[in-house]
Amino acid sequence: MGRRLFAAASLIVLIAAPALAQQKAAPVYHAPRNGWGQPDLQGTYTTATITPLTRDPKYGTRNVLTKEEADRLEQATRAQVARADAPTPPGTTVTELKNADCGPDGISGFNCGYNQGWKDPGTTLIDINGEKRASILTSPANGQLPARIGAAASTPAERRARMATRTDNPESFSLGERCLLSFGSSAGPPMLPLMYNNTYQIVQSKDEIAIDVEMVHDVRHIRLTDKHLPANIKLWMGDSIGHWEGDTLVVETTNMRPEQGLRGGSPNQKVIERFTRIAPNKLSYKFTVVDPGVYAAPFSGEVAMNATKGQVYEYACHEGNYALAGMLAGARAQERKEAAAAQAVGGAKAGGGN
Repeated sequence: MGRRLFAAASLIVLIAAPALAQQKAAPVYHAPRNGWGQPDLQGTYTTATITPLTRDPKYGTRNVLTKEEADRLEQATRAQVARADAPTPPGTTVTELKNADCGPDGISGFNCGYNQGWKDPGTTLIDINGEKRASILTSPANGQLPARIGAAASTPAERRARMATRTDNPESFSLGERCLLSFGSSAGPPMLPLMYNNTYQIVQSKDEIAIDVEMVHDVRHIRLTDKHLPANIKLWMGDSIGHWEGDTLVVETTNMRPEQGLRGGSPNQKVIERFTRIAPNKLSYKFTVVDPGVYAAPFSGEVAMNATKGQVYEYACHEGNYALAGMLAGARAQERKEAAAAQAVGGAKAGGGN
């Protein structure tokens, strides 16, 4: 009798196990098709997130946060935003505003650069299939950029020296400051989130996909039928060729202009991107950067592109942008002041010799 009961119980377990597994497995989402039979990626998306590009070393090789860790980070961010959005305390003097502490608990003063009213970095972490991410980078396993090699492995002193001479001419400034291309790598590739203007609009046709980037007014053109241009033809945002692998748009970009490489990347940098609609209102955006002349190994990451009803606004960069002319003029004024001081010292020494 005992053996029969055991056998019956075993049979029930064997029958129930596949059913339980089916209940737990999340259904695979398949994107709807457009008029050309392609997976439909069209829409307006935001990549705003508080997940950083590189991972806090305390997490090591773990890129998925616990619910408690994620809640703590998101709640702290919402609290900081609320503090920064709060009205300036009554009675605050101009001097206090000028000397305000620009930290998360300080008054948003005159010397704080962008105050909270201009920022829109989001208040949530990247969420991919319910996993809250500690970093955008997924490879290397520690969530850090690979080591830079050769001439790219400059020292902090060398980097400071380059920064000190950036005001020598306008072409030494970043592309964003010159209103030529996005700050950071918003336009990409890879397309990475920043502190504001993280909106993208994707439009498809039979032979091309266009991505309108809110920061700075850039449009990426991804051709689906052509081969890469000759290597000597360098383009802003590179030369992007795409093809479909199932529901995923795979894009290979080469021929980047030397001024644009990610984190000082070379013109030989190659970026592989993968766009997949994983839900009606979300795309998974994965990328891999290969730059053997700069980085010791390739690196990869993933960003969530969340559908938004917001529109892509015009980024009016040149209009009223006096910063570049001001910085160049300030540097020339400083040079004249130093030259006058040196001349005065030289004159005093010459007078003392007589």
